[in-house]
Amino acid sequence: MRLDKYLKVSRLIKRRTVANEACDAGRVMVNDKVARASYDVKVGDVIEIMFGTRNVKVRVLEIAETQKKEQAKEMFEYL
Repeated sequence: MRLDKYLKVSRLIKRRTVANEACDAGRVMVNDKVARASYDVKVGDVIEIMFGTRNVKVRVLEIAETQKKEQAKEMFEYL
């Protein structure tokens, strides 16, 4: 699954266009490397997102095309 879509489905970022812009700006890193929106996310990847002054670091536990809001938090774990 594409990185921008994963960020949207897991609800780490609210909209896919915002996720795409964050990737283009270099604010999203996967496994300590700047990642493009087209990066193919795999289980076990560590994603770090820089939101202004705070960073969010998560590990991918599950990949699903669609997810309900309550179950979206099960797709990743905070580090």
